[in-house]
Amino acid sequence: MRTETPLWALTFALAFSLVLAISSTGCGDDDDGGGETTAEAPGTGQAGSTGTADPGNGDDPEPAGGDMASPGDVPADLPNALMLSYAQFIVEDGQLTPNPGPARLGILRRSGGEWQMETIEDESAIVFHKAMVYESETVPAGIVTLSGTRPVREGASDDEAMIRIWRRSGGEWSAETLWSAKFGGRINRMRDAEIADVFGDGRPDIAVGTHDQGVFTMLRPPAEAGGEWQIQELDRRDQATFIHEIEIGDMDGDGTLEVYATPSEPNTLEGHEQRGEVVRYVPKDGEGRTVVADLGNRHAKEIYVGDVDGDGRDELYVAVEALTEGRDPNVTVVEPVEIRRYDADTPPDQGVVIATINDRFCRFLTVGDVDGDGKKEMVAASYSSGLWLLQPGRDPRGEWSIESIDRDSSGFEHASIFADLDGDGTDELYVAADRQGELRRYVWVNGRPQRTVIHSRAIPRSMMTWNINPIPVSMLQ
Repeated sequence: MRTETPLWALTFALAFSLVLAISSTGCGDDDDGGGETTAEAPGTGQAGSTGTADPGNGDDPEPAGGDMASPGDVPADLPNALMLSYAQFIVEDGQLTPNPGPARLGILRRSGGEWQMETIEDESAIVFHKAMVYESETVPAGIVTLSGTRPVREGASDDEAMIRIWRRSGGEWSAETLWSAKFGGRINRMRDAEIADVFGDGRPDIAVGTHDQGVFTMLRPPAEAGGEWQIQELDRRDQATFIHEIEIGDMDGDGTLEVYATPSEPNTLEGHEQRGEVVRYVPKDGEGRTVVADLGNRHAKEIYVGDVDGDGRDELYVAVEALTEGRDPNVTVVEPVEIRRYDADTPPDQGVVIATINDRFCRFLTVGDVDGDGKKEMVAASYSSGLWLLQPGRDPRGEWSIESIDRDSSGFEHASIFADLDGDGTDELYVAADRQGELRRYVWVNGRPQRTVIHSRAIPRSMMTWNINPIPVSMLQ
């Protein structure tokens, strides 16, 4: 798995080149990471600005005020931990290479007053795109992982991508493969998935999107313990197609869950148009592909489906990637990142732009309640301009307010999640700032975000964090 490195560039060339390119943007600290680090006060943006985030205008904001968060503010033991899905790069003689190591899952928990990391590696893959907790009446609890394989230069790859479920027994982790497949293209990736009772039979299903034939598949758990999983392929494209994101929700309010996906043209190193769309499936009703967001000559790798404005009905939010020209290090943004909103009755070509971010892309939208007031906020984690807090106003279908949380935070994926690890009813924000080589925890004190570094690595770009999800500590015993 650690040889023939030129082939790696075909899969992660874009990712790796962009990660390296961050160094030319002027974002972040030096590459040397530390160990456990106490809290810092990040800068905050222009609070109360509406609709547009432009890190290049105006004076630098004042540092965040209020009480400083510190490790002592966190309970010594937390009931929940974090799972971090990684692609790792080999370091030889102290130098970072583009050579992939095994897929890596980090599990970070707080115990005895310290943050502790353990890892799971899978030699059959070069990346874990996601890890999720799964449990049903017929399937014992475990960690479901989505993996990807090494690409080939020409023809079709013979390596299979896998969805596996991991369980610990006697102190050792072992995996059961739920589904393995190759899709007929150069790249085989289980790229994203979500878990929900899509068919309404009381058992949680797994909805999966893949590279690079745009395959959409439902994994249905066995009806009885020890039975076989059902693999139902519901869609496949004839041409190379990337699905980066899967979301599940009920936008029309009929009580039946819909599945949303983001098929697009494959990634390239050239800065030009990359067409994409957001599509909907309703597996329970047998409804196939329906376009709900036509993005024209642009595309999205991140969407969020949920009730953010509190009206009782789910909405679709699409992080539309910038239209650019040129290639690294000479990329020009022609049209910036847009966050568009779609309701159940919104025509596919009429999404409402609720915010823009002057950046190349935004790969994570996460929603939570930062201050415990019962109202939800959205955080957009953009490539190089930082973290942005979005809040709906009186008209949630108009422009939202947007303010900077932290400009010194960046990464190719910039994985982020709201999670209430301490169970106090208020969400914390956890962010993988890969450019800085740090996993950060944000809490809001007196209305201002305060940052604590809870994990760091010596060579920041030796790993890319693709996803973060919570897990109960009880599952790790």
